[in-house]
Amino acid sequence: MTRWLERLAIVIVSLAIAVAIIALLSGGLAGSQDDPGITGGQPGPGIAFRDQGDLHLRPGQPRPAYDSDPPTSGPHNPINVTRDRATISDDQLLQALEVGDIVLMYGTRTPPAGLTGLVAHQAPPFTPALAATGGAVILAHRSGIDGVVALAWTHMLRATGPSDPQLPTFIEYWLGRGAPISRGGVLPKS
Repeated sequence: MTRWLERLAIVIVSLAIAVAIIALLSGGLAGSQDDPGITGGQPGPGIAFRDQGDLHLRPGQPRPAYDSDPPTSGPHNPINVTRDRATISDDQLLQALEVGDIVLMYGTRTPPAGLTGLVAHQAPPFTPALAATGGAVILAHRSGIDGVVALAWTHMLRATGPSDPQLPTFIEYWLGRGAPISRGGVLPKS
């Protein structure tokens, strides 16, 4: 009987040691360093910025200081983009990114050669309804942009131009993702 108890004790101790080694090598119960909502967006193509939320401002409420230019997230007035290949406001930009659209900004009067073809290959043609649901790739003019700046919720990619091989990957990865669900709302009156 003693031999049987010794063998059982050896099996239990061996099992406990194996579990402890596995837990140690895999990071254990406290292995995750994720702090949701604090550090930034999801990993993926482009430069990640901190998620500044998607709260909807009331008309006349002051805007916060955004941590990127153009902004990739933050409180805004929810104004949908209704025209492609036009100048859009930060409110329109943030609303588009919130719902999942991709915005490609350029600094020239018209889109750089090849950009329209790239978009036609990556997404359906622009319509206001498609943009309102987060399925559009929107071309937008903004003074001071060099090359093409691709924007998604909490992400930015500065491309040299339409032929930059990172652009299709950025569009394909981020199109339709937008802001995390169930965080929106309206800031209270100050």
